[in-house]
Amino acid sequence: MTYAADSFDTLPKMPSWVTSGRPETSEDVAFLSGAALGHLHLVLTQPTVPQDLLRARLALRAAEVCVAHSGRPERAADLRDAVAFLQPGDSPGPAGEVYRSWQCAVDRPISVKALHRALPHLAPEQIAVWLDARQSVPAARAASVLEAVINERPRDYGTALILADAVLAQSLGWTRAMPLLPLGLKRAGLRLGGDELCTAVHRAIVKVAGQVAQEAAQHTRSVSKLRAVAPKLRAKGADEAVTLFLKSDAIAPMDLNSFGSQRAARRFCDRLVELGTARELTGRDTFRLYGV
Repeated sequence: MTYAADSFDTLPKMPSWVTSGRPETSEDVAFLSGAALGHLHLVLTQPTVPQDLLRARLALRAAEVCVAHSGRPERAADLRDAVAFLQPGDSPGPAGEVYRSWQCAVDRPISVKALHRALPHLAPEQIAVWLDARQSVPAARAASVLEAVINERPRDYGTALILADAVLAQSLGWTRAMPLLPLGLKRAGLRLGGDELCTAVHRAIVKVAGQVAQEAAQHTRSVSKLRAVAPKLRAKGADEAVTLFLKSDAIAPMDLNSFGSQRAARRFCDRLVELGTARELTGRDTFRLYGV
């Protein structure tokens, strides 16, 4: 399959009435939430959208929000550093663990086993109970799980949001979780319950769905550029490296084992920057990270 450089322009755009309206009742909010999710589902099923990359970027943003909820100062750059240069046996620290949980949660198809890998402090039996929430409407299921987890584990907002996003994705028929709710739910909203929490979840979906659709278009454009130049990258190991770039938020040259040496890997990454198909993410001269 070929990808034109402007393929992102073919993605359907969110109708303006979904995000520009001012709903006055909970029924209005629920209606707009359903419309927003329907549009987002349409966008995410387009074959040109790099879903792995999108999940990876949203996982970083979700982790940043959850770390802030816990009162810690780390932000996206700190979280990247916390996990990018880990050696076997190293600990990423509390904030890095939050980020790794989100990475694990979006990395594999939704299942009790996969979520236990992301949240090893939870018993698999308890995860299974929360995944089996009975409400049929996606937002209602997500709100129910949020409330149940927070009641069980007060202030453990990261765990609650990971499980709620997993249930939301499961309800929509998505194979893997897509971080959404942390990007739209304020901390005060997480303290609500019942119908108020459900309405807050609906509002968060309306707020976030359009943003994620736009981000999907941006990543589709970036990936299209990289795919367009990939045949010209003749360095041995380039194909494997490009594949990793297409699904990762950030790459350290030491991750690119296909080149045989870190020097060759760094040259390749810098070449992508020269071609305008990748960015250096840290601004540093050493311990650099790259991403599309």
